[in-house]
Amino acid sequence: MPRGITPRQPARTGRQDGVARGTSAKNAGKSFRVKNLTKPPGARGKSSQERSATRSIAGKSRKIPSKRSAYDPLAPGRIQEILKRLDELYPDATCALTHKSAWELLVATILSAQSTDVNVNRVTPELFRKYPTVEAFAALEPQQLEPDVRSTGFFRNKSKSVVGAAKKIVADFGGQVPMNMADLLTLPGVARKTANVVLGTWGKIADGIVVDTHVHRISRRLELTTNTDPQKIERDLMQIIPREKWILFAHQVIWHGRKLCYARKPKCVDCKLENSCHAADKTWSTVEMHKEAKDK
Repeated sequence: MPRGITPRQPARTGRQDGVARGTSAKNAGKSFRVKNLTKPPGARGKSSQERSATRSIAGKSRKIPSKRSAYDPLAPGRIQEILKRLDELYPDATCALTHKSAWELLVATILSAQSTDVNVNRVTPELFRKYPTVEAFAALEPQQLEPDVRSTGFFRNKSKSVVGAAKKIVADFGGQVPMNMADLLTLPGVARKTANVVLGTWGKIADGIVVDTHVHRISRRLELTTNTDPQKIERDLMQIIPREKWILFAHQVIWHGRKLCYARKPKCVDCKLENSCHAADKTWSTVEMHKEAKDK
């Protein structure tokens, strides 16, 4: 043996280079590599994502649940926390449409479609000064009302609805706005949103939840519903929001939509609901964002 060269010692693990564990005495001393006989030629290995999704336990493959699997957006505790924070933000939220009677509120709500409450509030004082009663509106033809409501948009349809509603209220309800959902829905231009505004704000009757553009947007962002149809959204909200909160909840969400949760570039950094919201279109987030939680 040449000087300075020491023979290589066996590894402490008992495994030699190129020798498989469990080598028999017959093959002792032979060097060979064990081929993977269970994997067909040309087969690709699992991706890192697939490997992380499964683990071998006692020879069986088990699916490892993701962090999202335990998340329930409709959990009672989460709903109560959202309601609590809305109470802190908007304890006295109410309808922003100025009115002095159920009829004035009905007219203002009809005019508010595809318009803003601020714009409607600029129009209605002069409108009600000019036509102070339901009977005064009922005596008009829609064309006569159009110039007075033009600035609210869609003024022809709105004029027909207001005049038509006035005529029916005078003819069928003795000049008084009915205070029940079934009768309100018979009035021209009145759907569930308008009826809920009148019943909730004027009559303090919780027969449903107002679903306007703000409630539509925010309830989807908060994953309180996955629907896009207003009636289906209302049905979903009625199932998870306590009835005694229906009226206030709608007003609070509407105010939240006006002040912080805009359709574009919501002010998430200033929002008390931020860490309960996983909306995909947040502008700032401390929590995971869910791609399906969005306005549309």
